[in-house]
Amino acid sequence: MNKKHNIKWAKLGLAGAFLLITVTGFFVEVSASANFSFSMTPMKEELILNPGDNYSSSIDIYVPRTYETDLKYSAEVGEYYVDENYNNIFEDCDSTYCAMKDWITIDSASEGRVSPGETITISYTINVPDNAAGGGQYASILVTGNAWDDATEDGSEAKDDESTATVTEIKRMAHTIYAEVTGDSNHNGEIIGARVPGFLLSGNIRGDATVKNTGNVHGEATYKLQVFPLFSNEEVYTNEENPQTSTILPERSRYNVIEWKDTPSLGIFNVIYTAEFEGVTTEVKKMVIICPIWLLIIIIIAIIALVVWLYTRSKSRKK
Repeated sequence: MNKKHNIKWAKLGLAGAFLLITVTGFFVEVSASANFSFSMTPMKEELILNPGDNYSSSIDIYVPRTYETDLKYSAEVGEYYVDENYNNIFEDCDSTYCAMKDWITIDSASEGRVSPGETITISYTINVPDNAAGGGQYASILVTGNAWDDATEDGSEAKDDESTATVTEIKRMAHTIYAEVTGDSNHNGEIIGARVPGFLLSGNIRGDATVKNTGNVHGEATYKLQVFPLFSNEEVYTNEENPQTSTILPERSRYNVIEWKDTPSLGIFNVIYTAEFEGVTTEVKKMVIICPIWLLIIIIIAIIALVVWLYTRSKSRKK
């Protein structure tokens, strides 16, 4: 009996030890991941380029002082565009809007090592061909960074000794370049399906729309939402002074939703939703009723009870 009892406790002890090792390993990896970071400035650049121009610019890579080891990084020129669902494309782009990748040269600091608290500047030049077509062109500078492990030659691998609790992470950031080449460019667009739901059981008052860029240059869409009480012209919510914006690349559509985050769970409001893009404006005005499901059920039960009562009363009067 004692032997079985000891085996049972031994199994429980092994399971507990395995669990402890697993949890400890998890926290070691999370901790190392939390300490691995770098920032890029700026993240985005918008340019107007002329055929035959040479344009020089740069980006800064900074490693926070809280990071525990050096950063090993490399920079390369990449493509940039979006697919039909507006997911980013950094390689294998088959669009004519990705030609700018071949115009860019990284001039300095294409790879290296940065210590915590230090900043490295990566400079690049855009050489625009004389025969460059007018319209939008898009590219990126891709920076890949990983933890530098002094126990290895190149910092690409973590130490095998688990007691060091070293985990190598790899992170990639993109500096995106939006350029308009002067010449035959056109800015056109349309707004599709702008709407405001008129009845809500729960959630926030919102407006949404899909904006389509039918031109050959990127443009910026703006979205505004105004909410008024049913019998008042005094706004309870508006973002007119700071409207939402989104950049739409040529020949692409982008869906956007704007919400009033502090929408009450019950009420009736007048709502105005406005979407603007490339001189085209769509405005939707609607009365919005917010009625929670529990109240809707009570109303339905009350109506049914009233109908039954009226029917019964009418029948008794006839008798």
